[in-house]
Amino acid sequence: MVDSAAQRFARITGVERPAKPKILMERAVVLGASMAGLMAARVLSDHADEVLIVERDTTGDSTEPRPGVPQGSQVHALLPAGHAQLDRWFPGFSAEALAAGAVAPPPEQSLTYINGELRPPLPPGALGEPLITTRPFLEAMVRRRTLEIGNVRLVHGRADGIEIVDGRVTAARYQPDGTDIVTVPADLVVDATGRSSRLSDWLGQAGWPQPPMYRMPIKLNYASALFRRDPKISEIGVSLSQNQPGSGRPLRQGGILTVEGDRWLVLVAGYADDRPTRDIEDFRKRCRTDYPTEFARIAEYGELIGEVQTYHQADSRRRDYHELERIPAGLIVAGDAVASFNPLYGQGMTSATLHASCLSAYLSTNPDLTQPARAYFDDVSVVVDVAWQLSTLADLALPHVDGPYPRGYRLTKWFSSLIFAATAKDSDLNVQFNRVTTMLDHPTALARPGFILRALRFALLPSTA
Repeated sequence: MVDSAAQRFARITGVERPAKPKILMERAVVLGASMAGLMAARVLSDHADEVLIVERDTTGDSTEPRPGVPQGSQVHALLPAGHAQLDRWFPGFSAEALAAGAVAPPPEQSLTYINGELRPPLPPGALGEPLITTRPFLEAMVRRRTLEIGNVRLVHGRADGIEIVDGRVTAARYQPDGTDIVTVPADLVVDATGRSSRLSDWLGQAGWPQPPMYRMPIKLNYASALFRRDPKISEIGVSLSQNQPGSGRPLRQGGILTVEGDRWLVLVAGYADDRPTRDIEDFRKRCRTDYPTEFARIAEYGELIGEVQTYHQADSRRRDYHELERIPAGLIVAGDAVASFNPLYGQGMTSATLHASCLSAYLSTNPDLTQPARAYFDDVSVVVDVAWQLSTLADLALPHVDGPYPRGYRLTKWFSSLIFAATAKDSDLNVQFNRVTTMLDHPTALARPGFILRALRFALLPSTA
């Protein structure tokens, strides 16, 4: 009997580590030391004599944004499902991160606003303990823990291609700065080079089919600024603000995160022609006019650290490798190289950790590496489908987004609105809803009869609540 998508997702998001992983190969090569690449290398270290990571950026132990991640200075969120996977693959990771400066604000310091109205808080610990950092801080910790593993090493260079012989990938190529291209034989190659991955082109040039790419135009624009944290200005730990379409309010989203180094990282965002700039006065004006009071207080009275940083993302996109009828053996694709989403929903790094768990599930079956890794790509498609469904459902409601609309979109939108209204009135519904949006549970959890009946009761018959 074939497992359902929900059952597969539950397996992927589990936190038990394989008891006795087997060595299956001599060398694995990972292209890219992103979160996806580092997590893949961690899993591969259990199954390969040697894991080689190729990364173009020289980072060392730096916690500064690196050139290969242009959005690295912006607000990032690791969802609870991602926290669980980091602790799965790096035991004690959360405790170590907290000791190094990561922040776990108490519930009373964590606020969420929708259309200017404060949402009811979640019970303490309902989604696990929060872990808030900047992306460079988190990535540096993952990089250090990964490179401490004895059979993992990193070299610097630009990924230049793969070699395919008799239907399987046999090597990866990279070019160090100022030197000739290096070819590294490999039993398995992982493409973790991000949104700009050239793997599709490499496959086409070698005569292999290219994966279909699907795009959702979002035209997202945002800006982030760091401020010195000062309790005299605000006690806020986390504040999230979202104005929804049809609310009569500007379609702007924002966030305040308390991050390591006793700082606030503040984000303001808009869509289409609504573009935040690097001008601090524009930033302050937006905080005054479109967000809760803590945004204005921090922007007006807080000590600005550095400059306002902006970022634009034109679309969400996915490359569906699982749809290919032919794909070389010895090839894995992970992270944004598979799919990237509206970053405001925080799914990117979490998806990368779950892709690593898909890789573990695949390698734990002692697969024949001379055959395509279809079981891996099938599992990854389950993770991508969850994130894509959650993010694009919200993005399709934006007035400047005109599809593509999935089958049953109107009904799904109505049902989602009903559930969201009910979550403001019932704590149990709110917890389950947030378990889905933070990728701890599969979206089908919201379609269970008991959940639907309870949501109908609270949304449509409020007098009985």
